[in-house]
Amino acid sequence: MDVGQYLQRIGYAGPHVPGLDTLRALHRRHIESVPFENLDIHSQRPIVLDEAAFFDKLIRQRRGGFCYELNGLFAALLRKLGFQVTYLSGRVSSDGVQDNGPEFDHLLLEVTWDGSWLVDVGFGDAFADPLPLIPGQWASQGKMFRLEQRGGDWALSQEQPEGTWRLLYVFSRVPRRLEEFSEMCLYHQTSPDSFFRKNRLCTRKTATGRVTLSGQRLIITEAGLRRVRILEMEEDVEQALLEHFGIPRGVLNNSSWPPS
Repeated sequence: MDVGQYLQRIGYAGPHVPGLDTLRALHRRHIESVPFENLDIHSQRPIVLDEAAFFDKLIRQRRGGFCYELNGLFAALLRKLGFQVTYLSGRVSSDGVQDNGPEFDHLLLEVTWDGSWLVDVGFGDAFADPLPLIPGQWASQGKMFRLEQRGGDWALSQEQPEGTWRLLYVFSRVPRRLEEFSEMCLYHQTSPDSFFRKNRLCTRKTATGRVTLSGQRLIITEAGLRRVRILEMEEDVEQALLEHFGIPRGVLNNSSWPPS
């Protein structure tokens, strides 16, 4: 773990002393700098649960990743800076209503510093700031989130534009080990039923919205305005990855085109 190289990668120049302001700033810089992406799955490059591999890919190669990689490496950074961090297992809702996801479907973090905080830099378009692990409704950059206790579990929901609530995932606060996520990490790479095998995806929060590559579509949202461009050629996709995500050319060399 090279803390200086990591912080340079995410553009963080603030204090290294652990505290809530540091945690919030690191969380925000991470999701605006390191994209959520599944390009290796579509290029048939194995993803293994190893902090050194995470660091090489996300920091040295300037790539992104999915939850196991993003939150796995972010946990290592936070621990190095002096935070107490626990891996938690999340079960992602497939329909936004039911708790129907398998255990270890999602890796998220509990960070302890002046209370307990839900930290997640690996769930695509979710909360921008750590949420207090207290039942209630919490705002994060104009979006509302709700945390509920359901017996021994917790449920995270997000308010929709029409005023309804969509269940994102359910999790327990039982401490987990990174290797416990290995089976689901392999499932998401190899099973035809895996969400991550259905479409090539790369997405990153920006200061004014979000930029997403989904299949052949480049979607840019700025200040609530959404623009969509169809990328006809693979070279156009590589240019979009370089321009909007900083991902170097050549990452798609082993992928099929057009994406399935």
